[in-house]
Amino acid sequence: MRQSMTGFASRSGELDGLRWGWELRGVNGKGLELRLRLPDWIEGLEPLVRKAAQAKLARGNVQIALRVTGGSEEEAAELDEVAMSRVLDAIARIEDAASLRGVPLERSSAAQIIALRGVMATGQSTRDVPALRAALMAEFEAALDDFAEMRAREGQALMTVLSGQIDEIEALVAKAAKTVESRRDEQAEKLRTALRRIMDATDGADEARVAQELALIAVKSDITEELDRLTAHVAAARALLQDTGAVGRKLDFLMQEFNREANTLCSKSGSSALTQIGLTLKTVIDQMREQVQNVE
Repeated sequence: MRQSMTGFASRSGELDGLRWGWELRGVNGKGLELRLRLPDWIEGLEPLVRKAAQAKLARGNVQIALRVTGGSEEEAAELDEVAMSRVLDAIARIEDAASLRGVPLERSSAAQIIALRGVMATGQSTRDVPALRAALMAEFEAALDDFAEMRAREGQALMTVLSGQIDEIEALVAKAAKTVESRRDEQAEKLRTALRRIMDATDGADEARVAQELALIAVKSDITEELDRLTAHVAAARALLQDTGAVGRKLDFLMQEFNREANTLCSKSGSSALTQIGLTLKTVIDQMREQVQNVE
């Protein structure tokens, strides 16, 4: 199923007096970029979250945040004597080594030492972290399913919009082809008139050479190839929309090709009617490209 890269989901849960809330937000991106904000005291959680997200998401900038609150007064932070001793020993060794090498160091303050990880312990260290991690991951998997479901709904809406735009492009290409066919005789008569005018105004001109040059101009102004390529691009776009994989990048590249052919059509149109069709075509292509940016 086609997915959008935009979406949102949230889930909450509770275990042993702790409450938590997951939030997932997604916007478009060239690849898959995960930005995690997780409590660092829950060991082993981040790699599990990344693995689960990467298994279900292919593209997008996704923010994943977890907020954990709760606990009793007994869980207030307390000094970890063992950790503090290790930190002070390490500081002393560093200062001795720096002194031997003549490297000046600023004196460490108590506030700086307390701020170091592990020096102040909380009741969280006594919790059953594996059980909490398992509960959190179960809730995250559910949030991830909700997130993917929302992206799928957005993707289905995108499919409807993109299909309509492809139909519009196809209709404009057909209109351009019909316009070209209707003015084919007119163009041929213009070339014959131009040839007669040149021959009448120029003494000793090589009629065959002049006719050859005029024919070359006619070939350069012909948009048959552009129309054929636009028709092929329409078929390719429809095929990509039916593809089950992540096709956003391929569609984005295809939109560049659409735009290139539309630009060439406008530059070679030679008539106000074709120019108007080309400008309308460019507008629809630009609108479609904006929508394609959200396709996974």
